[in-house]
Amino acid sequence: MTDDAIWAALAEEFQPDVDAALAEEEGPVPVVAVVGRPNVGKSTLVNRIIGRRQAVVEDKPGVTRDRVSYDAVWAGRKFMVVDTGGWEPDAKGRAAAIAGQAEIAMRTADVIILVVDAIVGATDVDEAAAKVLQRGKKPVLLVANKIDDQRQEPEASGLWSLGLGEPFPVSALHGRGSGDLLDEIMKLMPEVPEDFGPKEGGPRRVALVGRPNVGKSSLLNQLSKDMRAVVDDVAGTTVDPVDSLVDIDGETWHLVDTAGLRRRVAQASGTEYYASLRTQGAIEAAEVAVVLLDASQAISEQDQRVISQVVESGRALVIAYNKWDLVDEERHYYLEREIEREMRRVAWAPRINISAMTGRAVAKLAREIRVALAGWEQRVSTGELNQWMAALIAAHPHPIRGGKAPRILFATQVDIRPPRFILFTSGKLDPQYVRYVERRLREDFGFVGSPISIQVKAREKRGKPAKK
Repeated sequence: MTDDAIWAALAEEFQPDVDAALAEEEGPVPVVAVVGRPNVGKSTLVNRIIGRRQAVVEDKPGVTRDRVSYDAVWAGRKFMVVDTGGWEPDAKGRAAAIAGQAEIAMRTADVIILVVDAIVGATDVDEAAAKVLQRGKKPVLLVANKIDDQRQEPEASGLWSLGLGEPFPVSALHGRGSGDLLDEIMKLMPEVPEDFGPKEGGPRRVALVGRPNVGKSSLLNQLSKDMRAVVDDVAGTTVDPVDSLVDIDGETWHLVDTAGLRRRVAQASGTEYYASLRTQGAIEAAEVAVVLLDASQAISEQDQRVISQVVESGRALVIAYNKWDLVDEERHYYLEREIEREMRRVAWAPRINISAMTGRAVAKLAREIRVALAGWEQRVSTGELNQWMAALIAAHPHPIRGGKAPRILFATQVDIRPPRFILFTSGKLDPQYVRYVERRLREDFGFVGSPISIQVKAREKRGKPAKK
């Protein structure tokens, strides 16, 4: 048999194991969008659905400005709840941006909940929202909120006029009726959820992230040759993500300027809290993140935290050292030492030295982004990967533990964006050896600019039942 035939036969033998490993993982889950006009109790209802106080609630309209997603479970089924800002027709300025985010949630959700204040009754805004939802093809549940006891239930009957079917009387604050609502949501959820992730085609999405005041907005303005974002010496000027289509090096890119990520998001409140949540959402919606560091200052714990957030989100990564015009010879020397010491774990990420203020090297940023995206989408064939793995093991076998060493029986790359591998073994591998495999993968295949995931699956011996 030829080598190709051998690897093909081996791949066929392990295919059931690959399928089983992938089946154990959580795929996309259904999405429930909670929408409605400002201050009707959407975030309170979200907290009730997810079973914890996570969405920020204040007794004033407009606290929630963007789509914020939360994981939830009911009756053993997992789904995602999206809290949105208040929706208003013909909104202007910031209110228009908030309404736009709510409309995106409505388009991408599998089930939509329209929340109405039953005590106030149906307003013109509620009627406009109902008309939009009637034209859509998504299942809609009408929630009559603030029905705190049975005596108030007649208030909900007036909402039949919205044309969305029977209103569900609920008290999001006290939990009354929330169980029945969740049961109905389960009935409307599809078995296969709609794909709500980044869509193929169109300009590649790039998130500009970093701690406050590293020059993200200045870079966006420099690239766009326009004042797209407000720039100020005061840290934290940017609150909402600023989206722009920008031409760099002959290609159109979708850039998103984000708020500076704080050191401890859990301790932030109000605007800072939501800015951090929106920045995380921008990272997850992007394909590649450009993390800006202030080259004139020491690499901080905040910088490391931002980089970790990008890596954990599985996005391609480019590191841009900004304010290079402020770096003298002494600072350059110490910066190189800091990079060697602090940035070793992301040595695979492309580096570029820029100055958003003067425009130094910003046009070259597109080249590094392309490199990172290529690594993010790189794939190694099963035959080539296993031939490489056999040579690697022969040159550097796994250390012997307890009188024997586990063997890597088969390796396969199961996904890209980011690259993901499964190693089927005869036993558990040392974490240090897995890190060695990853390092050698990068040395021999590249994967520049992309995190790599390696999963180890110890294969049960044929004919022996699994241990309880």
